[in-house]
Amino acid sequence: MAQDGGDRAGYRARVRGCLLGGALGDALGAPVEFDTLGAIRAAHGPAGVRSHADPRALVTDDTQMTLWTVEGLLRARSRQAVRGGQLAPVPAVHDAYLRWYHTQHSGAPAGGYDGWLAGRDWLHARRAPGNTCLTALSEAARGHQARGEAAANASKGCGGVMRSAPFGLLPEHAATDEQVFTWAEQAAGLTHGHPTGRLASGATALLVRRLVAGDGLDAALDAALAALRTRPGHEETTKALLAARDAAADGEPGAEAVESLGAGWVAEEALAIAVYAALAHPAPDEFADALALAVTHSGDSDSTGAVCGNLLGARHGEAALPRTLADPVEGRDDLLALADDLVTAFTTEDPAAAPGWLDRYPQA
Repeated sequence: MAQDGGDRAGYRARVRGCLLGGALGDALGAPVEFDTLGAIRAAHGPAGVRSHADPRALVTDDTQMTLWTVEGLLRARSRQAVRGGQLAPVPAVHDAYLRWYHTQHSGAPAGGYDGWLAGRDWLHARRAPGNTCLTALSEAARGHQARGEAAANASKGCGGVMRSAPFGLLPEHAATDEQVFTWAEQAAGLTHGHPTGRLASGATALLVRRLVAGDGLDAALDAALAALRTRPGHEETTKALLAARDAAADGEPGAEAVESLGAGWVAEEALAIAVYAALAHPAPDEFADALALAVTHSGDSDSTGAVCGNLLGARHGEAALPRTLADPVEGRDDLLALADDLVTAFTTEDPAAAPGWLDRYPQA
């Protein structure tokens, strides 16, 4: 499973870029999540949101749940390293989401958790978590939903899409494109039962996977669309992504084009807005322009910003993130430590043999 140093360095840069880019987009969009486009422009000017309203650059449940997705993947990898067999991430990710659910009710670490992530104070902050996620995980916590079982609701909210990027960070030797899509789809289905909520999440993960592998945005989008068309119920997500591509090819980028794609509260709209912004500003030195476009609208700005940041971070790597925006992001050091552990887990034969590894990431 080991990769050579050059491949590992490039992979690490993209993993770090994806996770930190998502947190940056989340923090940039969060303060304007419930503002109208007019109010955003009045406060930030016609160019939109280009700086943090709060110097602490606070993140939301979008980043929190994304990191718990990573933690679940790492525990699944620990199990595989110790016991052998195939990687089985979805039940482990479900357990991780339950750990996130408990942090949302504890206020601060109180002991009794295994692993290290639940001991981080900042991850216990309650930042307007989605009701669908809380309700579904409450059912699981009370034993009404089995480990790894799909939720019974019909929600297609964006709460699955905004946390799905980590599945795409699994390297090609660890999982196929088909597995990446399917696992992300299934993990979204733990809380969101509508086909669009699941399939848009699978498409998000596959986009990230192809970008990390070195594809350009258009090629990655082609791969996601091809995968979607093989799955029943894909039509809403496919239509939304094609509309995003058309909007990016038609005229100057702007908030009016963003709003023609929806508000981002539901899965396919959040993904479409993120893809549109990334296509409209695809170059490494346009990262801030893409994020400003992704969050400057009358909708779910933190989620659309987070997914856009995931995509461009995966495409360009950590070095493309504007330092003045990325450095203050809440939890940055923990986030990057988790990113580096993901790289270690999937570029070494037996990460569980490293001192302290199974204390940080017990077997799932």
